[in-house]
Amino acid sequence: MRRVEPEPYPIVASDLTIEYPAHGASSAFVAVRGFTLTLGHGEVLGLLGESGSGKSTLARVLSGADSGSGHGDVRAQISGGQASVQGHPLRRISRRKLARLTFGVGMLSQNAAVTLPASLTVADIVAEPVLERDRRYNQAALETAVATMVDAVRLPLSLLGKYPYELSSGQRQRVALARALVFGPSLLIADEPTAGVDALVRGDIIDLIGELQRERAFSALLISNDLAVLQRVADRIGVMHEGVLVGLGTLDEVFENPWHPYVAELAAALALGTGEPDGQSAPVGTVDPAPEP
Repeated sequence: MRRVEPEPYPIVASDLTIEYPAHGASSAFVAVRGFTLTLGHGEVLGLLGESGSGKSTLARVLSGADSGSGHGDVRAQISGGQASVQGHPLRRISRRKLARLTFGVGMLSQNAAVTLPASLTVADIVAEPVLERDRRYNQAALETAVATMVDAVRLPLSLLGKYPYELSSGQRQRVALARALVFGPSLLIADEPTAGVDALVRGDIIDLIGELQRERAFSALLISNDLAVLQRVADRIGVMHEGVLVGLGTLDEVFENPWHPYVAELAAALALGTGEPDGQSAPVGTVDPAPEP
């Protein structure tokens, strides 16, 4: 009888260390230290942390965005430990395996809503990842796939011929989400999925991601500095502080008995109903800045 191999976990990281190599006058910078995590099948993990905690660096590395040639840009590199995404080890990954990895990972990057190509229509933006891989893709099949995906993110098909400047911030973010999911990935990595979106519709965006995750049964790593966002959809919460994972578990497990001072501050803020260590009603930080050149 043929043995059936178990499906690899979406993300497995063991003692993972990520750094930005020395560049010009800047010395090397370690962005993530000793990160250990397994993301389960169909699980939604929310990763919370202040500015500079390493969240966005993790997103780029785990999505494959920082793999391969940097072409002059400073890109994060794995310098210690191991990480695999959908069974593909990330250290020294080949171009062929990287292409297979990125096919199965939808990446919703920071500020996706405000960086949509201004010269492309909604239909062209959603179709772009497909045509980047195969310029000869069947046109009728592509149009059907694009329309299906636009409908899935709760946008009217009348917007297919519109340009980004004709859309609201919430509509633009839905277009970016459709683009990230057009291949039907088994893993979504969303970095600040409500950034740049009007406050009144942020809840709608995160709820939409939750609905799509349940409908399509993909796993998800959602990165945010806003705990209220993550609470809506996450099965578990991870807390990053200065490049280190200092809390991991359900919301109750992380905040009812915190072992790290930063998590204890967050827990105290939650007890006061503020969501912020200093007593301000605000997210715990801002998006990770780019490393200093």
